[in-house]
Amino acid sequence: MTSCRYLVVGCKPWNRRIFDEQLRALPGEWSFVGTREELTVEAVERLQPRYVFFLHWSWKVPEEMIARHECVCFHMTDVPYGRGGSPLQNLIVRGHRETKLTALRMTAEFDAGPVYLKEALSLEGGAEEIFLRASRVSAAMIRRIVTEAPEPVAQVGEPTVFKRRKPEESAISAVGGLDALHDFIRMLDADGYPRAFLEHAGFRYEFSRAALRDGRVVADVVITPVGPTTGV
Repeated sequence: MTSCRYLVVGCKPWNRRIFDEQLRALPGEWSFVGTREELTVEAVERLQPRYVFFLHWSWKVPEEMIARHECVCFHMTDVPYGRGGSPLQNLIVRGHRETKLTALRMTAEFDAGPVYLKEALSLEGGAEEIFLRASRVSAAMIRRIVTEAPEPVAQVGEPTVFKRRKPEESAISAVGGLDALHDFIRMLDADGYPRAFLEHAGFRYEFSRAALRDGRVVADVVITPVGPTTGV
């Protein structure tokens, strides 16, 4: 009897860690793809996986792949609320402290496919901590999907669509108090994301590892020159 094949896709270091720690030992034959170059229609055709699970992916998936295979992504909102880009940052700037992680079938329209499962997800901590937490929850949801094979159910309600954030939107401006400033820094604190920053007097200040302590925000800062500089 031939065992089922499964493909897990993720472009962040914590995706591979979750795959190695929790997924590859599950029943069946499990493969992992971590780069854009590896994820080709031809490669997936050769594998013929039962499911293709996308933990975190920064590029458009070919429509041909979505049409031919059961592709499952994990979106950090309670869809149809929050379809679209930068869900973590868009949730936090709107004041959300928790959300739903949704496993949905991918379609040609972003985040509009039917839903397999939803699980609660805390938005406390820095962005990388939240992404790692989401990967752990995703792994548990994958286990349920391959074990129970739930039929996805169409989304109900009027969609709210988030816009993908641009790097220049990481500039700190009037944020409305220390709590909001802390949230702004932590929501961008992950590998591969443009950190919260200020530019002043020819230097760029990038902030990370923010904490609220005794009525102040304490954070690490990296300072680099902006534009032409002269030696002293």
